Amino acid sequence: MASDLLSIAASGARAARGALDVTAQNIANASSEGYIRRSVQMEEVAAAGGQLRIGDISLSGARISGIHRNADMFRQSEVRRTNSDVTRATTELGGLQNIESAIEQAGVYPAIVEFEAGLQQLSADPTDSSLRAAALASADTLARKFNIAAESLDAAGDGLRFDATAAVDEANIVGGELARVNLRLSRAGEGSSDRASLLDRRDALLEKLSGTLDISTSFAGDGSVTVKAGGSSGQTLVTGGLSGTLSMATAADGTVSFAVDGAAVSLGGGSLAGTSLALTQAAAVRSRLDTLADGIATTVNSVQTGGTALDGTAGQPLFAGSGASGLKVVLTSGAALATAPAGAAAGSLDGSNLAALRQALDGNGVAKEMNSVLFDVSSQVAGRTVTRDALDSIAASARISLEQQAGVDLDTEAANLMRFQQAFQASGRAMQVASTIFDSLLSIR
Repeated sequence: MASDLLSIAASGARAARGALDVTAQNIANASSEGYIRRSVQMEEVAAAGGQLRIGDISLSGARISGIHRNADMFRQSEVRRTNSDVTRATTELGGLQNIESAIEQAGVYPAIVEFEAGLQQLSADPTDSSLRAAALASADTLARKFNIAAESLDAAGDGLRFDATAAVDEANIVGGELARVNLRLSRAGEGSSDRASLLDRRDALLEKLSGTLDISTSFAGDGSVTVKAGGSSGQTLVTGGLSGTLSMATAADGTVSFAVDGAAVSLGGGSLAGTSLALTQAAAVRSRLDTLADGIATTVNSVQTGGTALDGTAGQPLFAGSGASGLKVVLTSGAALATAPAGAAAGSLDGSNLAALRQALDGNGVAKEMNSVLFDVSSQVAGRTVTRDALDSIAASARISLEQQAGVDLDTEAANLMRFQQAFQASGRAMQVASTIFDSLLSIR
């Protein structure tokens, strides 16, 4: 093996040039998202013995043994975990805010108050046609407000499910790309630049996937990753060069569930988990609205059919339909409101049946129940806002910690540029000295 000064200097120049290339790569990608700083690993080239030098140590310079990524698996795992938590909280909060807006802007509570106020005003003169018309109009307004609230909740749920469908599709795309990266990693040379780029790509895909669902990862010696959806006890989504299919199913009440290759999986993090939580809350609010609307219709119709209308005929149901979306007023005239008790004569001033209706509504706590619905949703929004802000702070701290450890420091890279440039120049100078020595030897006669 050659161990002359020229070959030693040449090896040093090659190693320094490679180090300069890596340093330049770091500087060029200082602002690239997901880029992990590289550093070169150098080792001495030496061999024991040589021709006519058995047992001697033959020194032959230096070489680059590999390219090292300055990655920290623990910090990366922490970034993925906190990212999954904060995206879940953010998505859930957004869904709850839409639910809150839907029921507040519909104005169901003010409509209930106005309906009760209309009945109270009518009690002053049960035969007044204008007061009867106003009471009937307030009942119609109440029914329409329930309809609007139901439609708004449905629209909010449709938006959440649309976003969830897009997220599922994206998760499947990311899973397929991770499988392809796994295959390429199994073929990449140890310590090569291509391997470092693939590992960067792998980590970026894992972080992106963690924003959609909570994942558990395990890494093989070649850098390939096995991913489970739903934590360590979940279903395998990616293994080797194979990726499973994440799917979403929608129940009758609008809530969603997820599965990997048909096997049910429970998600605790990511945007899909936040969507699921928000849709569950939307279904609960919708159920309470339906129950409230049915309760109002049942109470009013029961009292109505037990009284007498202005023309002396038996009272007829005021409301029809079921649930918040189906509630509607079926009476066409205020004169049909049964303000008088059963058996009363036409034009009776006896408003005892109207008083019974007001008492029944007050006893059922209609306005109080609607106020409770609004209060509960607003409380959840306030609580989730605090949770989201706390998780966002934790996630930001985790990312800063990772960037400080794995990111590019331009001051350090500038110093490395000078160091490796000087090493390259020194190696070049050594080659010049070797060439001068050889020329001097050859010129001896």
